[in-house]
Order: sequence, then structure tokens, then C-alpha cells
Amino acid sequence: MIPTVPTLEEMTFTLKQEIHVNAPMDVTFAALLEQLGPGNETTEGRSLSLKIEPWPGGRWYRDLGDDNGHLWGHVQAIKRPTLLEFVGPIFASFPMVSNVQWRLSEADGGTLISFRHMALGMMTDQHKMEMPNGWSSMNERVRSHAEAAR
Repeated sequence: MIPTVPTLEEMTFTLKQEIHVNAPMDVTFAALLEQLGPGNETTEGRSLSLKIEPWPGGRWYRDLGDDNGHLWGHVQAIKRPTLLEFVGPIFASFPMVSNVQWRLSEADGGTLISFRHMALGMMTDQHKMEMPNGWSSMNERVRSHAEAAR
């Protein structure tokens, strides 16, 4: 029996979203760091215990205590308040590498977040179906947190 080799299309994932925030860029960027770090929650409202070291090469990881956890990625680029970019497995416990990027720009008296997640790896169709909802939920929390803080 000849093993099936996945196609490049089956091994890639790209998601783009635009989020309009009625808050200044600096407030939105602060909300982004908070929601990706200590303020992060699952779609069910449970804390993921995420931490960010917000500098180039810094870690984004889930801290389970007692030196246990899960590396999500490293800060590939950060330029306050216009860019935050990670590279790494993100949430995956299977062979996958991702580039996740939030670009912020002024728009309509507030902020436009241009979000992109590109991944290459051994993702199932189920993973690909769930990722848009997870990112949408996270990006919505960033928006609502920034708008409440302005």
C-alpha cells in the first residue's frame, strides 16, 4: 500500500480578518497585549493562563505552574502601537508552524486591526474549521476591552 502524501493545500491555512475598534491605537494595542496575555480566556470564559514577553524574541506561552506549560510562539516583531507578530506552533501539539500578525492603523476616528494567521503543518480539517472561531472570539475581546478602556 502506498502512503498518501498530503498536498500543500491540505497542509496550509490562511485566515484574514479586519476588526474596527472605536478606540485610539495606543489603547487598542494595550488591550491586545492584555487579551493575548493575562486577560486571555477561552470562548467559554476560562482563563488560558497565557503570558507574553512583549519584546523581540520574547515568549508567548501558557503557564500551567511548577515550570509546566506550552510554548505558543515567539515575538517575531513588535512595533508599538502598530504591529505585533508571532512565529511558532501557536496552540498546536502537532507539527505546525504559524505566523500570526496584528497590524494596527488609524481609521474612522479609531483603529483598524488587520489580522492574519498563516500556518503550515499537519492540520486536520477540524483544526482548520475551529481556528476562525477562536481567533474571532479573541479579536472581539480585544475590541470590546479597548472600547471599554477608552
